[in-house]
Amino acid sequence: MKAVNIHIRKEEDLPRFLNMNNFQVEDLGDEIYRIQREDELPVFLKVTDEALFFECDLGSLSGIGTEKLYFDLLNLNAEILPVSFAINGSNEEDPHLVLVESRETTDLDDHELLSVFDAIELAVDKAEQLLKTLID
Repeated sequence: MKAVNIHIRKEEDLPRFLNMNNFQVEDLGDEIYRIQREDELPVFLKVTDEALFFECDLGSLSGIGTEKLYFDLLNLNAEILPVSFAINGSNEEDPHLVLVESRETTDLDDHELLSVFDAIELAVDKAEQLLKTLID
């Protein structure tokens, strides 16, 4: 007999869903959450009515930011889709390299949400490889 698969649709609260999938979720207020899985870097999530905005801080660019590094990061963006490298310049004296992504909240499914965290983890690995060449 051929296997028959049944698709079930269930709605779940975002923090509870993430907890059920082995993420630690900390509510920072103002609809901002700090989300972390095991020993991975934390991801900050801003929730609005229309979208979710993800950001993972990879560290300061002070002292290492060069034209070659920026070119290499932009070049890597094509490999790490759907996430992208960006610069968080909210502190002009200490800009940080970040990974960013956004998703519309309309009809967001579990696989789509979890795939963002997986993509961020893979992009962190690529960034570590690139940044390690600067340190060595």
